[in-house]
Amino acid sequence: MRFLEIKFDIINITKDYVTFSKNEAEFFNITKLKSHGIDVDSLPYSIRILLENLIRNYDGENIKEHHIFDLYKNRENREVFEVPFRPTRILLQDFTGIPAVVDLATMREAIKKSGGNPEKINPIIPSDLVIDHSIQVDNFGVENAFTLNIIKEYNRNSERYKLLKWAQASFSNFRVVPPGKGIVHQINLEYLADVIHLDKKVDPFLIYPDSVLGTDSHTTMINGLGVFGWGVGGIEAEASMLGQPYYMSVPKVIGVRLIGFLSEGATATDLVLTITQKLREENVVGCFVEFFGSGLDRLTIPDRTTISNMAPEYGATMGFFPIDDLTLKYLRNTGREREHVNLIKEYSKITSIFRDHNESKIEYFKIIEIDMREVEPSISGPKNPEERVSLYNSKANFRDKLNFYLEDKNMDIIDETISKKREMEHGSVVIAAITSCTNTSNPNVMVAAGLLAKKA
Repeated sequence: MRFLEIKFDIINITKDYVTFSKNEAEFFNITKLKSHGIDVDSLPYSIRILLENLIRNYDGENIKEHHIFDLYKNRENREVFEVPFRPTRILLQDFTGIPAVVDLATMREAIKKSGGNPEKINPIIPSDLVIDHSIQVDNFGVENAFTLNIIKEYNRNSERYKLLKWAQASFSNFRVVPPGKGIVHQINLEYLADVIHLDKKVDPFLIYPDSVLGTDSHTTMINGLGVFGWGVGGIEAEASMLGQPYYMSVPKVIGVRLIGFLSEGATATDLVLTITQKLREENVVGCFVEFFGSGLDRLTIPDRTTISNMAPEYGATMGFFPIDDLTLKYLRNTGREREHVNLIKEYSKITSIFRDHNESKIEYFKIIEIDMREVEPSISGPKNPEERVSLYNSKANFRDKLNFYLEDKNMDIIDETISKKREMEHGSVVIAAITSCTNTSNPNVMVAAGLLAKKA
């Protein structure tokens, strides 16, 4: 029977059950589609999660049967077509989140004026707003510096924070993370993400993969934990909050096989700069990049999230790492409940979204291999992260860039004098970035950055 002739009740065929905390929990098991011509093992892990999302939200109107068939038939990504995607949750930082709160409040006001019930206006999709990059350093070098800075933060922004406190108390499906807790990606990774979501508001409970649309381009950091998601604009995020499906073109899935291990002295930052440089050369713009290979076993979750964070820099929609044993270990180490971690393991293995090392069956559009043993300590710039410079060549590179700059400005300088001058001149480094959102959740590079800052 040809694949297109297959007609079946998608919901009933894939529906499955497990027992969780003595309660029956329901889920949609995509592996059951194998008996109907869909070889799930041939799909990249990211596409398996998207397939589950389509089946679970299938309604015959917004999400139709042909979306599911098209997604599988196009597993080699030869055509361009759209599918409607419904994320598990929305992640906002305050820059774009506060306008969304104002819009919701305005809608409530309009409903009230028209004689309706304003409390009916709420986010349909659970939404978290993280007050991000908020603290200014007014006080430093004293034990209570953080407390003093927090007090000033609240005083400076009291009106804004009163609005958010009202919103958290008034809207359902809406939470606010207050200032001083960390940046949005760190909080998402270490606290908000549950990897596999258990919805206890329905009977029976419903289990499905965690997924997120965020209003920051580096939302992709969460891909390192096996969570499907990326950054979108404020309008798209707000529409999704209100229950509208997010229509996305199904991208090509590029497989990146990582082999070997990082040499002594090389960090995850050096690795991601190397990956960014190579993937920019391969033109992965708009693609899903999915990492696999033996090298994954030698990368911690913080290392993986460092790589995923930079997906916008190498041009991909996502830089995805599937769930595996290291994911479970990280979740236990960051305080997730043991019972939930066990559920993640059981569910992801049953539904074939757990990395099983049998990767030869997966059909990627293209495979790129990167040997981590070739990664060198590096710096990036002077402008873009793909302009990686080996640390060993940094001195010569810096002089070349400086001389080029001076020639462009019709200025003159004697090359030999650069190393002799001690006063502030052309070529003096006044400030340099030693960390960013790329590695804020990576303890190794954060400690290294702190030690460098201390010595500087």
